[in-house]
Amino acid sequence: MQDTDTESSFYAYLSRLRWIKRWGLKRNAHDENVMEHSWEVAVLAHTLALIKNRYFDGNVDANAIATAALYHDITEVITGDLPTPIKYHSPAILDAYKRIEHQAETELLKLLPEVLQEDFRPLIRHEQLPCEHQQIIKAADKISAYLKCQAELKAGNAEFELAARQLAQNILDLQQPEVVFFMQAFVPSCGLTLDGLMQSN
Repeated sequence: MQDTDTESSFYAYLSRLRWIKRWGLKRNAHDENVMEHSWEVAVLAHTLALIKNRYFDGNVDANAIATAALYHDITEVITGDLPTPIKYHSPAILDAYKRIEHQAETELLKLLPEVLQEDFRPLIRHEQLPCEHQQIIKAADKISAYLKCQAELKAGNAEFELAARQLAQNILDLQQPEVVFFMQAFVPSCGLTLDGLMQSN
């Protein structure tokens, strides 16, 4: 094993994603943090990529997409989670947030040993990913948010009614065949209880 005199706090920062709460402007029946959201987006993105390849003649790297998805919200360990209604409230706020986000990316990259920075650069700066990879991760992010809304509605929390409708439309507007497939094949059973799942199988 090679010795190193480089000490990095990169993973110490990443471990704190578990403390960053999502959906901060809404009352939540079930709290969700950025770490668990990132895992779900990675799983969804991986599946979407495989669907694209197997059913729709795609040729994307599902493993690379899943890895990038794990890091898709990494900057929130510095910026926190800015709720979507605030982020898109005005062009000025969105522009300011994008600049802050870019600076956070730079700071996180600098935490890594120099020899690893190029490997992590496309994972942290997602605009450097292939366009198809970006599209799949974005779709997975929206599906994850939609599933969260459905879980909240099932728990009797009407706070998420409008968000659920908007996300359903946003997902439809993507017009990605792998997304349509996923929504039809996998999403309906997500609302079942454990007993319901066992009976359906």
